[in-house]
Amino acid sequence: MVTGDAVDEAVAQACDHPGLAVGLHLALNGAGSVLPGNPILTGILCFFSPAVRSQLRAEITAQLERFIDTGLPLSHVDGHYLLHLHPTVFAALLPLAEQYGFRGIRLPRDDLRLALRLDRAQAATKATWASIYALLCRVAERRLKGSPVAYTDRVYGFLQTGRMHEGFVVGLLRRIPATVSSAELYFHPSTQTWDEPYGPNPGDLAALLSPRVRRAVHERRARLTNYAALAVSGHRRMACPGHYCS
Repeated sequence: MVTGDAVDEAVAQACDHPGLAVGLHLALNGAGSVLPGNPILTGILCFFSPAVRSQLRAEITAQLERFIDTGLPLSHVDGHYLLHLHPTVFAALLPLAEQYGFRGIRLPRDDLRLALRLDRAQAATKATWASIYALLCRVAERRLKGSPVAYTDRVYGFLQTGRMHEGFVVGLLRRIPATVSSAELYFHPSTQTWDEPYGPNPGDLAALLSPRVRRAVHERRARLTNYAALAVSGHRRMACPGHYCS
């Protein structure tokens, strides 16, 4: 998130670990912007106002430029609160892929049935999210036809946001259907607890560091990779079973 308070520290850490595939987390609502303006109002009005759509394109471009200025290779793009899937935002973002070279984009298509099988808590919320984002992802996928930008078959953990703990993740890895050839695992790791029900948490971090999770990955012979490493493979949808994101 190039508008975040800790961006300099994050860039320094990424430079110290050049094997990481670092993406841009677009901040268009719920966070600061590069350019002046109200990003929340922008999200609401961009359907109706050409001036606001112009402001939106300028803000997306400014954040991409700020990422490029870090000197880090741009692996992929997603959005804070997944606002990159807003049809107007997506339409403004996708043409910039060739110019700025990002290779992947997140389409958060989780598996509601599997998520509820492993954890039935907040079932109504999960069902609502699954319905809304299934529609948004279908619209986005139509726009991606003919584009070199990669996306995965599934994004597991989206419906379990904030609670991707060891037991759930191990159960998930053992039950992902063989028909799913590519998947992203969706985490919010943190060293401390935040006052956000779906936000960063130490349980997600513990799952990422868990030997049980690592064994479950090996047991299903999954290949850990990322968008940047696989974008040149020629697959329409990229296989990212080990692409851990916060």
